[in-house]
Amino acid sequence: MNKLTKTIIGFVLLTLLFVFSCQKKNNKVEDTMLQGKATVYVDETILPIIEDEQAVFEAEYKAKLHLVSKSENEIINDLFNDTARIVILTRTLSSKELKVFQSKKISPKTRPFAIDAITFIRKKATNDTLIALQDIVDFVKGKAVPNIKGLVFDNANSSTARYISEISGVQVNNQKNIFSFKNNEDVLKYVAKNNGMIGVVGINWIFQPPLDLQETLDNINVLGVKGLNKSEYFFPTQDNIAQGKYPLARRLYIVNCQGYSGLGMGFSSFLTGERGQRIILKSGLVPERIPTRKIRIKNTITKDKN
Repeated sequence: MNKLTKTIIGFVLLTLLFVFSCQKKNNKVEDTMLQGKATVYVDETILPIIEDEQAVFEAEYKAKLHLVSKSENEIINDLFNDTARIVILTRTLSSKELKVFQSKKISPKTRPFAIDAITFIRKKATNDTLIALQDIVDFVKGKAVPNIKGLVFDNANSSTARYISEISGVQVNNQKNIFSFKNNEDVLKYVAKNNGMIGVVGINWIFQPPLDLQETLDNINVLGVKGLNKSEYFFPTQDNIAQGKYPLARRLYIVNCQGYSGLGMGFSSFLTGERGQRIILKSGLVPERIPTRKIRIKNTITKDKN
């Protein structure tokens, strides 16, 4: 074998090695169940609790989650466009939506992990802290309702707007004296400054507001709600939500469309596991399953040393 032949063979081997390395790099999965990076799209109405879960998850594992906060409709569109693969929603995917994924040979994995609620809020200067859901429905349908000048939603495409639209049978974003902003924070600030306006927000923003919103919340009342065809009013407390008494409760879901054992599966297991459920319970929301409590029994009593 002459020198030229050896050179050619060496060049070919190096080329093959380079191509193989590039293919391996391109096919490399960026995340596993407990490490790597992933983007999670979150319904804006429940962002605070997911930020809490993210902080603990990242502290325990070599994982980095990038949270993208959007309205419900925007997240669904991102799922269809393959922009989003891991999403947090306040509902399951409809049969029509599932068919879209089936046509792409994708099987979304959906798991419930908590129960939260939609709340009505009013400026604290008004003494009335109760509201009937029927009054909200009537107002959406264009009827005059005493003490309600307008309804304020976070976003025309949000889960809260969709929820009230379903209850009333009318699309809220097409009605008079119904307003929408960009997010729940804007709703809180607007209602705190304007009499007669009823804000519609996710309860998580009341239980866990950013520090800079505390003064705003001090000027807001969370209203007790009487359900349709009901006689009693209930406030959105953790107990009332857990017992099914509060009429505007809803489940939270993580939907994973990654198609492999990545951070979508890992974060889903964390949310529904012991640690994730304790974070839910502490936040004021209702966990999908109540975390167990370990009771330690001592046979002897020891006195504290002074």
